[in-house]
Amino acid sequence: MKNVLELSEEERNIVSHVKAYVTLQNKDNITRTNTYGRFYEKNNEIKWALLASMVSRNAGWNMCDLKGEWFPKVLSRELRQRLFLTYERANWLIFLDAFPQLYLYQLSKEFKRDLTYLLPFFHVSPFMSEIWKKFMREGNQDELLVSLIINEQNLIQRPVIEHPIYRKKVFHTWLFLLQDWLHFSVVLFPTKTGDLYGSSVSDFRKVQSRIQLGKRLASILFHPDYYNGIYNFSKTVSHTGSRHDYEQYVYKDKIKDTPELRSVFPVVYHHRHDYKGWNASGRHLCKWMEPYDEPLKKVKINTWYKEKQRQLHTGICVDKLITDFLTI
Repeated sequence: MKNVLELSEEERNIVSHVKAYVTLQNKDNITRTNTYGRFYEKNNEIKWALLASMVSRNAGWNMCDLKGEWFPKVLSRELRQRLFLTYERANWLIFLDAFPQLYLYQLSKEFKRDLTYLLPFFHVSPFMSEIWKKFMREGNQDELLVSLIINEQNLIQRPVIEHPIYRKKVFHTWLFLLQDWLHFSVVLFPTKTGDLYGSSVSDFRKVQSRIQLGKRLASILFHPDYYNGIYNFSKTVSHTGSRHDYEQYVYKDKIKDTPELRSVFPVVYHHRHDYKGWNASGRHLCKWMEPYDEPLKKVKINTWYKEKQRQLHTGICVDKLITDFLTI
């Protein structure tokens, strides 16, 4: 790898431009979601970009739940702030690492020459640098998709999932453990016809579980029976962070009960001091790289989702009644 002093003036300008653009688009959940989506429209061979955009929408909905009608009834302001910062930090880190990869690929197409050799200047893992070299030669879209899923989940494992503060204050809280156990948390792919597709999250703290979930979600998203409806939603429904973005199509006369993200959350300014990255044994990588081959059963989840929402809201109401009674 060259050091920065060995780069040509053009190369230095490209690196500076990419860093500035990534910083601009990594402002908040709205900009990230929209940037992933715009990238996919121009480069639909990079499937991960659409997956990232749809998962980012879900992160925004989860953030806005914390300021909605229900969660403030049972969660302290301090815990809700911690949960918001956990979503925000994880998604900021993923964008900081992944979007330079995507953008350098797009610039490679525009410049008509491979620029992915510049990836190390953005602290991209050797694993992904090698994958991009291979993709530029062979064009294996599914291998790149799975590799980006593996990369993003390993990327957040140590600085977020295993970070002492997040581990103690978020991932070992009763709320997180209850949601994990009951599968209340779900990644949703909505459509404008009101159909919901997706999968619930379990064993969230384990890298293998999140990678498997990512592969399952990708299998749903790009399945020919579901892709057009989901992609149409992505292209035509503006992302605000409010669940009303999709619940307006799922429920008749749905009352908006979650706010828009920018009306309730400020921009958070992050810093990344730790660029140690991640490593995996060949055994792990072989397992992680295996294609998802489980049958796609029960991927339409309207009934499941409505029932889980009913259970959650009922539980919150009961908890609040008991708390109010005990404080009389």
